[in-house]
Amino acid sequence: MAILQSGLLSDEDLARFKETQSSPVTVLQVGEGNFLRGFADWMLQESRKQGLFRGSVAVTQPRPSGRPKIEKLAEQEGLYTLVIRGLENGQPVERKEVVSVIGDAFDPYSDWARWERYAVSPDLKFVVSNTTEAGLAYKPEPLAEGRPIQSFPGKIAYLLHKRYEAFGGDPEKGLLFLPCELLERNGDELKACVLRYSEDWGYSAAFREWVENGNRFLNSLVDRIVTGYPSEQAEGWFEDWGYEDRLLNSAEPYHFWAIEGEPELDELLPLRKAGLNVHWVRDLKPFQLRKVRILNGAHTLMTPLSILQGLDQVREVMEHPELGPFIRLAVEEEIIPSLPLDREELNRYASEVYDRFLNPFIRHRLQDIAMNSVSKFKVRLLPSILHYVERGERPPVRLVSGFAALLRYYKVRQTENGYEGTDLRGQVYAVRDDAAALAALAEEWAAASDGRKTSAETAASLLARADVWGQDLSVHATLTEAVAAELEVLEGEAVRGQ
Repeated sequence: MAILQSGLLSDEDLARFKETQSSPVTVLQVGEGNFLRGFADWMLQESRKQGLFRGSVAVTQPRPSGRPKIEKLAEQEGLYTLVIRGLENGQPVERKEVVSVIGDAFDPYSDWARWERYAVSPDLKFVVSNTTEAGLAYKPEPLAEGRPIQSFPGKIAYLLHKRYEAFGGDPEKGLLFLPCELLERNGDELKACVLRYSEDWGYSAAFREWVENGNRFLNSLVDRIVTGYPSEQAEGWFEDWGYEDRLLNSAEPYHFWAIEGEPELDELLPLRKAGLNVHWVRDLKPFQLRKVRILNGAHTLMTPLSILQGLDQVREVMEHPELGPFIRLAVEEEIIPSLPLDREELNRYASEVYDRFLNPFIRHRLQDIAMNSVSKFKVRLLPSILHYVERGERPPVRLVSGFAALLRYYKVRQTENGYEGTDLRGQVYAVRDDAAALAALAEEWAAASDGRKTSAETAASLLARADVWGQDLSVHATLTEAVAAELEVLEGEAVRGQ
């Protein structure tokens, strides 16, 4: 079967492809993976279709290991198919599109000269990246003229210095950076790394001032589940489509991009004007807060409860006759009221989250979410619980139940394979978390194992571990009592289940 190339496109897709190929590269994309192709590139394509974005994208990889995907992109002339499927307003949707916004794909490690050419291109305006949190970090390395820089921020420092020299420090030739790495204040971090490399390599103070004042490093928050190559459906789809796509990608319908910058920037990069869920905002914190406390909080709430009951995936939880309504009510009646944000907007966001959790095409394993649950709990759920108890109000019933389930999930013992726990049916599961936190909780549970401690005493000793929770939670008597009652219920279920 033929590989996807321009000769196999429909008339409409072929016309769009030719327009892209004749357009200047205005976006340099550092990141060849599924996420940017299912997120940023798709957005630019939507903007192009409406005649709002007239440039094209050059894609390169941040690490040598990404070369095979770059080669596939080049072989397919930058083309790939994106299938969007899931739920929108509770209704199933499935849409297919050939994305053709990529005008170039190259490996900077074997073609450093092309990286340098883009550095001095007068058409270049934007740099989009997704190099993971590990990629957006300062790692000292020497500068050798004409040889590839290994780190992503180092590459950017080098690129900007070439650009500064080529255009004489013209502030109009600065670039707008849109890092998509899941790192708080990612734009600030990128700029800080670039400036450190600039100092290491002896770049001038005038250049560093141009980096600061002639370029924009925008903090942003991205959200979309891009599930990548759907191996179970791919062959059947290829038969229907009449071509093979080695870069076939899939994503959920939901997408969200908040960018810390003035709304006028949408004139330069017209994504919101294209009807996309993109927001140019003064402050990312409200968007980060709602995601952490609602979407991530719901994940952390459901995970220990559901694993103890023997469930495996997020969708199972949301479809469960008891746990599904439990999670919804916890979000709507306990988490949302604890947030200092617009209630109506938060309820709309929560409804979108439920659709995402119920997406039948996403297999989101609870055991994967469970990793490092202690640190996640402290950020995602504990603030909502403390919102009530520190005001002298009754502890939120469902969040307390989730806290008790978390404690029971960490009723672990150390084995040759690591730490293990036992669910309410007697089935063994592995627990992955910070070693010190696991040891502390295992110690408390071991002290309670001889039956001499009451549930209240066990709860108090667990909550008192400031080394685990960052504070002594046992000082909140009503919380300790409520957790103790829930632990007693769980232990009773465990006895009956075994």
